[in-house]
Amino acid sequence: MFKDSFLAHLPLLLLSFCFSFAVTAQEPDIQKGKALYNANCAACHKLNKRAVGPALAGVSAKYDKEWLYSWIKNSTAMVKAGDAQAVAIYEEYNGSVMTAFPQLSNEDIDNILAYTDYTPPAAITTAMPAAVAQTENNLTNDLVLSVLLLVLAALVVMLFLVNKTLKQIATANGIEVIKKEKEKRTPLWKAYAQNPFLVFVTVVFLLLSSAYVGYSYLMQVGIDQGYMPIQPIHYSHKIHAGDNQIECKYCHSSARVSKHSGIPSLNVCMNCHMNIAEYNGEEDLEKGYTKEFYTNEIKKLYKAVGWDEQTQSYTGDTQPVKWVRIHNLPDFVYFNHAQHVSVAGVECQKCHGPVEEMEIMYQHAPLTMGWCINCHRETNVNVKDNEYYTKIHDELSKKYGVEKLTAAQMGGLECGKCHY
Repeated sequence: MFKDSFLAHLPLLLLSFCFSFAVTAQEPDIQKGKALYNANCAACHKLNKRAVGPALAGVSAKYDKEWLYSWIKNSTAMVKAGDAQAVAIYEEYNGSVMTAFPQLSNEDIDNILAYTDYTPPAAITTAMPAAVAQTENNLTNDLVLSVLLLVLAALVVMLFLVNKTLKQIATANGIEVIKKEKEKRTPLWKAYAQNPFLVFVTVVFLLLSSAYVGYSYLMQVGIDQGYMPIQPIHYSHKIHAGDNQIECKYCHSSARVSKHSGIPSLNVCMNCHMNIAEYNGEEDLEKGYTKEFYTNEIKKLYKAVGWDEQTQSYTGDTQPVKWVRIHNLPDFVYFNHAQHVSVAGVECQKCHGPVEEMEIMYQHAPLTMGWCINCHRETNVNVKDNEYYTKIHDELSKKYGVEKLTAAQMGGLECGKCHY
C-alpha cells in the first residue's frame, strides 16, 4: 500500500525537485558578476556614468536578455545584420566597435547583469542629537578652562612667594653690602679690553668663525636638496609608480633616448584617465588626501586638455599647465639621461630616491659635483654583452689590475666629460 502511494506521488515529487533545482541553478551570483565585470567591462564602462561605452547600471531593464546575450558575445555581427538597437548604439558612440566576448556563457552574462542591477543597502548611521552633543562640548570646555585658571593662579602665588623668600635670603646674607663693594672694582669689560692677549684671541676666533660660516653658506648656493614645490595639478607618484606600479619610463619615455627625461604630455595622462574619472583608492585623511580631493585633481586635468566627460570627446578648449621644475642642474653641467638609463642601466631611484613612495615629488639627492664623482668611483661599468666596452675594458683591467672597472676608471673623473 505504501509502495502504491509513493508511486502515485512520484511525478509530483520529481516535478517539485526539478523546479527547485532550476531556481537554484538560475540564481545569479553577484560576487562572480563583479569579478567578471572588473575583468571584462570596467575598462570601457562605468556603472553610473557614461565612459567609452554607456553606463551599465540597470541595463537589463532597457534591453531584452536574449538580445544582450547576442550583443555581448558579438556586437559587430548584430550591427552588420542591421539590428535597429545595435545600429543605434553604434552610431551614438561614433562607430566605436565593442569588443566581442564569445568566451562568456549565458550564466556569466547573467552574473554580470545581476551585479550591474545590484543596489547596495543604505548604510544605517546613528548620530548623537545636536543638543546633547553641544551640551557635552560646553561641559568639556568649561572643565578645561577651570583647570587652566586654577593652574595659572597657583603659578602666580608660587612666583610671589619665591620672590619674597629670595629677597629675605639676600638681605640676611649681606648681598647688598657685597654689591656696593663690587661697584668700586674695575668693570669686567674694561679689564678684558686692557688685556692684549684676550683681545687677540677673540679677534682670531671671530675671523675664523666668520670665514667658516661664510664658506658654509656659499657652498649651499645652488643646492636644492629637499626642494618640494606645489604643482598646479597634484600628481601622486605614490599612487601611480607605487600602488599602480606604472614604470617611470612609460611617462618619461624620452629618458631612454634623450639628454632630458622630459615632462610627460597630458595626452599620456589621458591614455588612462579617459576611463578613470574618479579616485577609488585609499585615503589619507590626516593629510587631507581624500577621494574627493584626488577626483578634483582629475577634473583639473580634464579642464587642461579640454575633455568633455559627457560626450567623451575633446572640445579643443585647452589650458596650459605651468609645471614647476624640481631638478635643475647649472647650465655649465652636461648630464645625459640616455647614457645613464639605457647604456649604464642606472635605476631612476639611484638619483631621484624612492619615487614610488613620494606623495609630493621632491629633490632627493644634492646633485653636487662631489655627489656625482662619488657615484662614479663606486659604480662598476656593466660591460656584459656590450661590444663597445670589450676591448677598452680588457686593456684598462690589465692597467689597473682589476676584474671590474668603475666609471671613474673608465674616464668618469675627467672634467671634459661633464664640463665643455
